Amino acid sequence: MSNRQKGYLYAGLTILFWGTSASAFKIGLKYIDYFQLLLYSSLTAVIFLFFVLWAQKKLKILKTFTRNQYLYSIFLGFLNPFLYYVVLFKAYTLLPAQIAQPLNFIWPIVLVLLSIPILKQKIGLKSFVALIVSFIGVYFISSQGKLFNHQFADPLGVTLALSTSVVWALFWLYNMKDQRDEVLKLFLNFVFAFFFILAITIKESSVIPQNVEGVLTAIYIGLFEMGITFVIWLKALKLAGRTDKIGNLIYLTPFCALVFIHIFLREKIYLTTILGLILIILGILLQQLNKVKR
Repeated sequence: MSNRQKGYLYAGLTILFWGTSASAFKIGLKYIDYFQLLLYSSLTAVIFLFFVLWAQKKLKILKTFTRNQYLYSIFLGFLNPFLYYVVLFKAYTLLPAQIAQPLNFIWPIVLVLLSIPILKQKIGLKSFVALIVSFIGVYFISSQGKLFNHQFADPLGVTLALSTSVVWALFWLYNMKDQRDEVLKLFLNFVFAFFFILAITIKESSVIPQNVEGVLTAIYIGLFEMGITFVIWLKALKLAGRTDKIGNLIYLTPFCALVFIHIFLREKIYLTTILGLILIILGILLQQLNKVKR
């Protein structure tokens, strides 16, 4: 098997694992609240990433980082995983998984909007059209199968799900400026975020979970949403060579997620959800095409 074939195999595993995340979130939230779910999943990610760095013999590199680099990691860790997942998990408590998951996926479009004030980039006509197409998709998804009856999903839940894209896009922009090893950065983000998560869990909930099922689900999320899958995705990009082609495969994730949502959560998938998701992906791809031409 060639490196490129291995890259696509790893990409397929990434899509599969991340495709289960939305279902895992909803299942976990049946047993424990979203603070506890985040506490135990982030702790799992910290432990897993520690052993990855140990196996890669990269832990010693942590000693070479400057005070400013550690402060930057605290800032990034506050954005993601702390703020991002607190808002995302709250959205999942208010919305069906098939609504929350696609709305969370519009971050590439939000990234374009934020790049205007942060990176001083100008938005062209094609980018504007791409934004309109994707946000029409948001309208479709929010309608919950009743496009013309104005019976939309929970307004707070929709707002929170959309705002996660803002948080993730901000994290992406600032993370791009940090040239350190990706796994090292992610490990530090989770380490520092864990203390934020622990503090808010003590204040708003309890560090003692109500049952084992919730903890087991949190461990799954920590591994296959936050830890293992990220490492596999980096491996896929490295082996495939052409990151642009393999990167576009990630847009299959929300469609894969809908399959798992239907199987494991027994949610009836609305036609408007599928159409809305197609519009969102179309807008993202149109935006990418615009970048290539420029």
